Amino acid sequence: MEQLDALREAGRIASRVRRRARDHVEVGMRLIDICDSVETWIRELGGEPAFPCNVDINHVAAHYTSPLGDDGAVPEGSLVKVDIGVHVDGYIADTATTVCFEPRLEELVEAAEAALDAGLGMVRAGVRASEVGAAIERAMRVRGVAPIRNLTGHKVTRYIIHAGKVVPNVSSMDGRRLEAGEVYAIEPFTTLPDAVGEVTDGQLGHIYRFEKKRSVGGREARGMLRFIQSEYRTLPFASRWVLRRFPGSEGREAFSELLRSRCLHAYPQLVERGRSPVAQAEHTAIVTEDGCEITTA
Repeated sequence: MEQLDALREAGRIASRVRRRARDHVEVGMRLIDICDSVETWIRELGGEPAFPCNVDINHVAAHYTSPLGDDGAVPEGSLVKVDIGVHVDGYIADTATTVCFEPRLEELVEAAEAALDAGLGMVRAGVRASEVGAAIERAMRVRGVAPIRNLTGHKVTRYIIHAGKVVPNVSSMDGRRLEAGEVYAIEPFTTLPDAVGEVTDGQLGHIYRFEKKRSVGGREARGMLRFIQSEYRTLPFASRWVLRRFPGSEGREAFSELLRSRCLHAYPQLVERGRSPVAQAEHTAIVTEDGCEITTA
């Protein structure tokens, strides 16, 4: 499959799964059931998860997925962000939606979606990343909400979710220009106007990626490391995926050994510093000379 065809197919799958997830999430639903359902739908439609389904509640902005045995559930009155990644032969689509169970917070969802539209409307070859960020921030401020300043959109390449170049969600001095053919995930995050407006590291989110091949002693750990390298390459993965493949106490100990040996990188949850609620909207777009092609629309 050619690159453009694969990007478009990944986007088509991601869009279908996003719409289905938005209708699927309900108060009281177990988070692990949401994660498993989203990842199953991706595979049924012919893709593979580009990263674990993220289900981020209220002040958690990013990087939470369920571990094995997770008994967490969607609370009443919550903001639920579902972040979905799909790849087809390594070509990635990244998209997200926010489901709101608190009417007074609906403005955060609407502002995130409006900011996403404003940002995408600026995307074209030659535009500065700062110009896109300024449009995103203006769309938030005019609606009376605030951006998360230290979260950004990001360039995406084959098998790499964050490929170096970023697109800010605020006005900035970033003079780098977008180039035709580049692929970006544009993802505004909104919060309340009196919030701190920054995220900080929280507890681990049960998401990992291969960091470096190092010497490990246990046979189970060596087999697990070979599996991770072969199955996920440079893409993030969930601990529950690996521990279902390597079950029981031996699997848990092998996973711990890989962490102790620093073969794996662990992603922390990203939480709003003042614990204010956060909404998110996201699409993936291919930059063209006169605009962009939104693969996840």
